[in-house]
Amino acid sequence: MKVMKFGGTSVGTTERMKGVVALIKREQQKSGNSEQGTTPVVVVLSAMSGTTNSLVEISNYLYKKNADGANEIINSLENKYLKHIDDLFSTDDTKNEMRKFIQENMDYLRSFTKDIFTSFEEKSIVAQGEILSTNMVAAYMKEQGYNVCLLSAIDFMRTDKNSEPDLNYIKEKLNAILNSQSGHDIYITQGFICRNAYGEIDNLERGGSDYTASLIGAAIGAEEIQIWTDIDGMHNNDPRYVEDTEAVRQLNFEEAAELAYFGAKILHPTCIQPAKFAGIPVRLKNTMDPDAEGTIIDNVLIRGKIKAIAAKDNITAIKIKSSRMLLATGFLRKVFEIFESYQTPIDMITTSEVGLSMSIDNDKHLNEIVEELKKYGSVTIDQDMCIVCIVGDLDWNNLGFETWAMKALRNIPVRMISYGGSNFNISLLIRKADKTRALQQLSEELFKK
Repeated sequence: MKVMKFGGTSVGTTERMKGVVALIKREQQKSGNSEQGTTPVVVVLSAMSGTTNSLVEISNYLYKKNADGANEIINSLENKYLKHIDDLFSTDDTKNEMRKFIQENMDYLRSFTKDIFTSFEEKSIVAQGEILSTNMVAAYMKEQGYNVCLLSAIDFMRTDKNSEPDLNYIKEKLNAILNSQSGHDIYITQGFICRNAYGEIDNLERGGSDYTASLIGAAIGAEEIQIWTDIDGMHNNDPRYVEDTEAVRQLNFEEAAELAYFGAKILHPTCIQPAKFAGIPVRLKNTMDPDAEGTIIDNVLIRGKIKAIAAKDNITAIKIKSSRMLLATGFLRKVFEIFESYQTPIDMITTSEVGLSMSIDNDKHLNEIVEELKKYGSVTIDQDMCIVCIVGDLDWNNLGFETWAMKALRNIPVRMISYGGSNFNISLLIRKADKTRALQQLSEELFKK
């Protein structure tokens, strides 16, 4: 069994929805054979593009107790979906059924304008986007004669008291549901949404629908998890800044996580962890070009090869200088506790005998952090910085790899370098103004010679 995930742009219009259905059929035909018949697939869908933003806007009005503003957005959303019904379905029975479903869904949204509104109700509202898209696609497939079953993600997807996926619960519940609904060719479910440990509607936050697909794949021991987007896999550099980039055909899970964390927006860094631990390959595919090979992510490591470059913007560098405190026992712990108290992760860190430099990508509490750090030394700040990450087999025994990177940036000032913390990346902190030039020169040095 395979898992196929389609994002919001892939189901963003009725034509795209029809295209997704065609892709599902195409993938089944490729995987199946005449003796075994059609290979079942689990399909994970996001909300139609734009819908989640509308639902968040409705919530914002309700927080402000502006029922009229919320109802205006609900009415607009209802009209949009009613139009989709005429475009997507062909029979009167299915059209009437879906009109009734959308009417009930919108009335449910309107019900929140009459009561107290909290974050719990907001999560119920935001969950409606995936519920709408999956019901529409499932109804269209049934109308077209597909043997399809719609599964509710909130029946099996749950987080624990730490807001982390409850892996044992997910595996037990999902497999029980699939066994009770055996015999279908296609199982459709929602990405992103779940219940929390207290039974309330919630969401997976990090990675959203990609995370759902990875969790499902791990739970059922899938043959492969496919993430379908509108580009043909991870590229070896950012095509917005560098010409003639190429899709990377294979990545190790660790390499993919590094790229995702440091700027490759196609994938969230944590969403493939369940697949990694279960040893299930993840394939990134392009809905616009389904014949493209895409990128396969697995546990295979190709030795001696640099794979890709990514960049992360909006970085702030913080330097503490203190000849009195740096070598004192507990100094680093005190510094880290300051960042922890303000829930601000550190991206990079370098040390010397009298100085400590760190970078962060969240400056929400920067002023408070700086004031706390001044207790231990003089503090300087560099803003509008950028982390450039070079990913591949970067074990320190590979002679010359770090030299190639520095040679490419010989005319660009480098504020910090992180090398050795991972066998899979070299990270360099530079000015954001130098980013485009740095990416282009790295591509020239690492991939085009």
